[in-house]
Amino acid sequence: MINTALHNRWGKLGMAVLGAFIYSLGINLFVVPLGLFTGGMVGFCQLLRSVILGLLGIDSLTFDLSGIIYYILNVPLFIIAYRSLGHVFFRNTLICATAYTVFLSIVPVPAAPIVDDVLTGCLLGGVISGVGTGIALTSGCCGGGLDIIGLYMSKKGVKITMGQFGMFFNFVLFMLCWMLYDIPTMIYSVLNTIFHALALDRAHRQSVTVQVLIFTKLDNPDLDRYIMDNLHRGITRWEGKGVYTGQDTHILCVCMNKYEIEDLREALRKIDPQAFFIVQEGVHVSRNFERRLS
Repeated sequence: MINTALHNRWGKLGMAVLGAFIYSLGINLFVVPLGLFTGGMVGFCQLLRSVILGLLGIDSLTFDLSGIIYYILNVPLFIIAYRSLGHVFFRNTLICATAYTVFLSIVPVPAAPIVDDVLTGCLLGGVISGVGTGIALTSGCCGGGLDIIGLYMSKKGVKITMGQFGMFFNFVLFMLCWMLYDIPTMIYSVLNTIFHALALDRAHRQSVTVQVLIFTKLDNPDLDRYIMDNLHRGITRWEGKGVYTGQDTHILCVCMNKYEIEDLREALRKIDPQAFFIVQEGVHVSRNFERRLS
Protein backbone atom coordinates (compact mmCIF):
# COMPACT_ATOMS: atom_id res chain seq x y z
CA MET A 1 0.00 0.00 0.00
CA ILE A 2 2.78 2.42 0.96
CA ASN A 3 4.79 1.63 -2.18
CA THR A 4 1.66 2.19 -4.31
CA ALA A 5 1.12 5.58 -2.68
CA LEU A 6 4.73 6.60 -3.26
CA HIS A 7 4.38 5.97 -6.99
CA ASN A 8 1.25 8.10 -7.35
CA ARG A 9 1.32 11.91 -7.46
CA TRP A 10 -1.48 12.46 -4.95
CA GLY A 11 -0.31 9.50 -2.91
CA LYS A 12 3.11 11.14 -2.59
CA LEU A 13 1.57 14.37 -1.35
CA GLY A 14 -0.56 12.43 1.14
CA MET A 15 2.51 10.60 2.45
CA ALA A 16 4.38 13.93 2.70
CA VAL A 17 1.56 15.38 4.83
CA LEU A 18 1.65 12.25 7.00
CA GLY A 19 5.41 12.69 7.39
CA ALA A 20 4.89 16.31 8.48
CA PHE A 21 2.37 15.14 11.09
CA ILE A 22 4.74 12.49 12.48
CA TYR A 23 7.55 15.07 12.57
CA SER A 24 5.34 17.47 14.56
CA LEU A 25 4.46 14.73 17.06
CA GLY A 26 8.13 14.13 17.76
CA ILE A 27 8.89 17.83 18.18
CA ASN A 28 5.84 19.02 20.14
CA LEU A 29 5.40 15.99 22.40
CA PHE A 30 9.03 15.37 23.33
CA VAL A 31 11.45 18.15 22.33
CA VAL A 32 9.51 21.33 23.14
CA PRO A 33 8.32 20.27 26.66
CA LEU A 34 11.96 19.64 27.63
CA GLY A 35 12.93 23.17 26.57
CA LEU A 36 15.28 21.86 23.90
CA PHE A 37 15.87 22.85 20.29
CA THR A 38 16.17 20.84 17.12
CA GLY A 39 18.50 21.70 14.26
CA GLY A 40 17.93 23.55 10.99
CA MET A 41 15.45 26.31 10.27
CA VAL A 42 12.87 24.86 12.69
CA GLY A 43 15.45 24.98 15.48
CA PHE A 44 16.18 28.62 14.68
CA CYS A 45 12.44 29.37 14.79
CA GLN A 46 12.17 27.61 18.16
CA LEU A 47 15.01 29.74 19.50
CA LEU A 48 13.39 32.89 18.10
CA ARG A 49 10.05 31.85 19.64
CA SER A 50 11.64 31.43 23.06
CA VAL A 51 13.28 34.86 22.84
CA ILE A 52 9.99 36.51 21.78
CA LEU A 53 7.99 34.84 24.57
CA GLY A 54 10.69 35.80 27.06
CA LEU A 55 10.56 39.44 26.00
CA LEU A 56 6.76 39.40 26.27
CA GLY A 57 6.89 37.75 29.68
CA ILE A 58 4.89 34.71 28.53
CA ASP A 59 5.94 31.41 30.07
CA SER A 60 4.27 29.07 27.56
CA LEU A 61 1.45 28.68 25.05
CA THR A 62 -0.91 25.80 24.31
CA PHE A 63 0.55 25.69 20.79
CA ASP A 64 4.05 26.11 19.39
CA LEU A 65 4.54 29.57 17.90
CA SER A 66 7.63 28.37 16.05
CA GLY A 67 5.46 26.81 13.31
CA ILE A 68 4.04 30.22 12.36
CA ILE A 69 7.48 31.84 12.49
CA TYR A 70 8.79 29.02 10.29
CA TYR A 71 6.17 29.72 7.63
CA ILE A 72 6.85 33.48 7.65
CA LEU A 73 10.59 32.92 7.17
CA ASN A 74 9.86 30.49 4.34
CA VAL A 75 7.92 33.04 2.25
CA PRO A 76 11.04 34.52 0.54
CA LEU A 77 12.36 30.96 0.09
CA PHE A 78 9.11 29.99 -1.67
CA ILE A 79 9.82 32.79 -4.17
CA ILE A 80 13.31 31.39 -4.76
CA ALA A 81 11.88 27.89 -5.25
CA TYR A 82 9.28 29.17 -7.73
CA ARG A 83 11.77 31.14 -9.81
CA SER A 84 14.80 28.88 -9.71
CA LEU A 85 13.86 25.29 -8.79
CA GLY A 86 10.78 24.64 -10.93
CA HIS A 87 7.02 24.97 -10.52
CA VAL A 88 6.44 21.33 -9.52
CA PHE A 89 9.07 21.54 -6.80
CA PHE A 90 7.53 24.84 -5.64
CA ARG A 91 4.05 23.31 -5.44
CA ASN A 92 5.20 20.28 -3.47
CA THR A 93 7.32 22.43 -1.16
CA LEU A 94 4.44 24.85 -0.53
CA ILE A 95 2.08 21.99 0.39
CA CYS A 96 4.63 20.24 2.59
CA ALA A 97 5.80 23.40 4.38
CA THR A 98 2.16 24.38 5.00
CA ALA A 99 1.56 20.95 6.54
CA TYR A 100 4.61 21.38 8.78
CA THR A 101 3.35 24.77 9.95
CA VAL A 102 -0.21 23.60 10.59
CA PHE A 103 0.78 20.51 12.54
CA LEU A 104 3.48 22.30 14.55
CA SER A 105 0.79 24.84 15.49
CA ILE A 106 -2.11 22.48 16.31
CA VAL A 107 -0.38 19.50 17.93
CA PRO A 108 -0.73 20.36 21.63
CA VAL A 109 2.42 20.81 23.68
CA PRO A 110 2.16 18.99 27.06
CA ALA A 111 2.41 21.22 30.12
CA ALA A 112 4.95 18.76 31.57
CA PRO A 113 7.36 16.45 29.72
CA ILE A 114 5.89 13.05 28.83
CA VAL A 115 9.13 11.39 29.91
CA ASP A 116 11.16 12.72 32.84
CA ASP A 117 14.54 11.54 31.58
CA VAL A 118 15.95 14.18 29.22
CA LEU A 119 18.11 11.74 27.24
CA THR A 120 15.10 9.46 26.62
CA GLY A 121 13.09 12.46 25.45
CA CYS A 122 15.92 13.45 23.09
CA LEU A 123 15.99 9.93 21.67
CA LEU A 124 12.22 9.61 21.20
CA GLY A 125 11.81 13.10 19.79
CA GLY A 126 14.77 12.72 17.43
CA VAL A 127 13.74 9.31 16.12
CA ILE A 128 10.06 10.18 15.62
CA SER A 129 10.78 13.52 13.95
CA GLY A 130 13.53 11.94 11.81
CA VAL A 131 11.16 9.24 10.57
CA GLY A 132 8.58 11.91 9.71
CA THR A 133 11.10 13.98 7.76
CA GLY A 134 12.34 10.84 5.99
CA ILE A 135 8.81 9.95 4.87
CA ALA A 136 8.30 13.47 3.50
CA LEU A 137 11.61 13.38 1.59
CA THR A 138 10.93 9.86 0.30
CA SER A 139 7.68 11.26 -1.10
CA GLY A 140 9.73 13.75 -3.12
CA CYS A 141 8.63 16.74 -1.07
CA CYS A 142 10.69 19.35 0.71
CA GLY A 143 9.63 21.08 3.92
CA GLY A 144 11.37 24.31 2.99
CA GLY A 145 14.00 25.98 5.12
CA LEU A 146 17.61 24.95 4.65
CA ASP A 147 16.70 22.40 1.96
CA ILE A 148 15.65 25.19 -0.43
CA ILE A 149 18.75 27.24 0.36
CA GLY A 150 21.02 24.21 -0.14
CA LEU A 151 19.41 23.19 -3.43
CA TYR A 152 19.57 26.78 -4.68
CA MET A 153 23.27 27.06 -3.82
CA SER A 154 23.96 23.73 -5.54
CA LYS A 155 22.20 24.92 -8.69
CA LYS A 156 24.20 28.16 -8.66
CA GLY A 157 27.44 26.23 -8.36
CA VAL A 158 28.40 27.48 -4.89
CA LYS A 159 31.38 25.46 -3.69
CA ILE A 160 29.76 24.17 -0.50
CA THR A 161 27.63 21.07 -0.12
CA MET A 162 24.18 20.99 1.50
CA GLY A 163 25.64 18.94 4.34
CA GLN A 164 28.44 21.43 4.97
CA PHE A 165 26.02 24.34 4.94
CA GLY A 166 23.70 22.54 7.36
CA MET A 167 26.59 21.75 9.73
CA PHE A 168 27.72 25.39 9.73
CA PHE A 169 24.16 26.64 10.34
CA ASN A 170 23.62 24.21 13.22
CA PHE A 171 27.00 25.10 14.73
CA VAL A 172 25.98 28.77 14.89
CA LEU A 173 22.50 27.82 16.18
CA PHE A 174 23.80 25.69 19.05
CA MET A 175 26.38 28.31 19.98
CA LEU A 176 23.46 30.72 20.39
CA CYS A 177 21.70 28.10 22.55
CA TRP A 178 24.79 27.95 24.75
CA MET A 179 25.04 31.74 25.09
CA LEU A 180 21.30 32.31 25.73
CA TYR A 181 20.70 29.27 27.96
CA ASP A 182 23.27 26.81 29.30
CA ILE A 183 25.59 24.00 28.29
CA PRO A 184 23.17 21.11 29.14
CA THR A 185 20.50 22.65 26.90
CA MET A 186 23.01 22.89 24.07
CA ILE A 187 24.34 19.35 24.58
CA TYR A 188 20.90 17.71 24.70
CA SER A 189 19.78 19.75 21.68
CA VAL A 190 22.81 18.49 19.75
CA LEU A 191 22.01 14.90 20.78
CA ASN A 192 18.43 15.32 19.63
CA THR A 193 19.65 16.56 16.25
CA ILE A 194 22.02 13.59 15.94
CA PHE A 195 19.21 11.11 16.71
CA HIS A 196 17.03 12.93 14.18
CA ALA A 197 19.70 12.68 11.47
CA LEU A 198 20.28 8.96 12.09
CA ALA A 199 16.55 8.17 11.89
CA LEU A 200 16.21 10.38 8.80
CA ASP A 201 18.93 8.47 6.97
CA ARG A 202 17.14 5.16 7.61
CA ALA A 203 13.66 6.44 6.72
CA HIS A 204 14.70 8.36 3.60
CA ARG A 205 14.96 5.47 1.15
CA GLN A 206 16.57 7.54 -1.62
CA SER A 207 19.60 7.96 0.66
CA VAL A 208 20.03 4.18 1.06
CA THR A 209 22.25 2.87 -1.73
CA VAL A 210 21.83 -0.78 -2.71
CA GLN A 211 23.54 -3.18 -5.06
CA VAL A 212 21.23 -5.44 -7.05
CA LEU A 213 22.28 -8.70 -8.71
CA ILE A 214 19.68 -9.99 -11.19
CA PHE A 215 19.85 -13.60 -12.39
CA THR A 216 17.92 -14.36 -15.58
CA LYS A 217 18.08 -17.13 -18.16
CA LEU A 218 16.39 -15.03 -20.85
CA ASP A 219 18.60 -13.07 -23.20
CA ASN A 220 15.96 -10.33 -23.37
CA PRO A 221 17.08 -6.76 -24.11
CA ASP A 222 13.80 -5.37 -22.68
CA LEU A 223 15.12 -5.60 -19.14
CA ASP A 224 18.35 -3.81 -20.03
CA ARG A 225 16.42 -1.08 -21.81
CA TYR A 226 14.01 -0.63 -18.90
CA ILE A 227 16.83 -0.19 -16.38
CA MET A 228 18.72 2.26 -18.58
CA ASP A 229 15.76 4.18 -20.07
CA ASN A 230 13.35 4.26 -17.12
CA LEU A 231 15.53 3.98 -14.03
CA HIS A 232 18.48 5.69 -15.75
CA ARG A 233 20.99 3.38 -14.12
CA GLY A 234 24.03 1.72 -15.63
CA ILE A 235 24.40 -2.07 -15.86
CA THR A 236 27.33 -4.46 -15.73
CA ARG A 237 26.55 -7.86 -17.27
CA TRP A 238 28.26 -11.15 -16.50
CA GLU A 239 27.72 -14.53 -18.13
CA GLY A 240 27.41 -17.48 -15.78
CA LYS A 241 26.24 -21.09 -15.75
CA GLY A 242 23.91 -22.87 -13.32
CA VAL A 243 25.80 -25.68 -11.57
CA TYR A 244 22.77 -27.95 -11.20
CA THR A 245 21.06 -27.32 -14.57
CA GLY A 246 24.10 -26.45 -16.63
CA GLN A 247 22.06 -23.67 -18.27
CA ASP A 248 23.58 -20.34 -19.23
CA THR A 249 22.62 -17.52 -16.83
CA HIS A 250 22.87 -13.78 -17.37
CA ILE A 251 23.86 -11.79 -14.28
CA LEU A 252 23.13 -8.06 -14.22
CA CYS A 253 24.74 -5.86 -11.59
CA VAL A 254 23.04 -2.50 -10.90
CA CYS A 255 23.52 0.13 -8.19
CA MET A 256 20.44 2.20 -7.29
CA ASN A 257 18.65 3.60 -4.28
CA LYS A 258 16.19 1.64 -2.17
CA TYR A 259 13.25 3.70 -3.44
CA GLU A 260 13.72 2.32 -6.97
CA ILE A 261 13.53 -1.35 -5.95
CA GLU A 262 9.74 -1.59 -6.33
CA ASP A 263 9.90 -0.26 -9.90
CA LEU A 264 12.51 -2.88 -10.74
CA ARG A 265 10.49 -5.63 -9.02
CA GLU A 266 7.39 -4.77 -11.06
CA ALA A 267 9.39 -4.69 -14.32
CA LEU A 268 10.92 -8.11 -13.59
CA ARG A 269 7.46 -9.51 -12.87
CA LYS A 270 6.32 -8.47 -16.35
CA ILE A 271 9.47 -9.11 -18.39
CA ASP A 272 10.81 -12.30 -16.78
CA PRO A 273 8.75 -13.81 -13.93
CA GLN A 274 11.36 -16.57 -13.50
CA ALA A 275 14.20 -14.15 -12.76
CA PHE A 276 15.29 -13.47 -9.21
CA PHE A 277 17.47 -10.81 -7.69
CA ILE A 278 19.58 -10.20 -4.60
CA VAL A 279 19.65 -6.82 -2.86
CA GLN A 280 22.57 -5.77 -0.69
CA GLU A 281 22.02 -2.61 1.37
CA GLY A 282 24.57 -0.22 2.77
CA VAL A 283 27.07 -0.37 -0.09
CA HIS A 284 29.29 2.67 -0.55
CA VAL A 285 29.38 4.09 -4.05
CA SER A 286 31.56 6.99 -5.17
CA ARG A 287 32.02 8.75 -8.51
CA ASN A 288 29.55 8.66 -11.40
CA PHE A 289 26.58 7.63 -9.23
CA GLU A 290 23.59 9.97 -9.21
CA ARG A 291 21.90 10.52 -5.87
CA ARG A 292 18.29 11.59 -6.22
CA LEU A 293 15.71 13.31 -4.05
CA SER A 294 12.77 11.44 -5.59
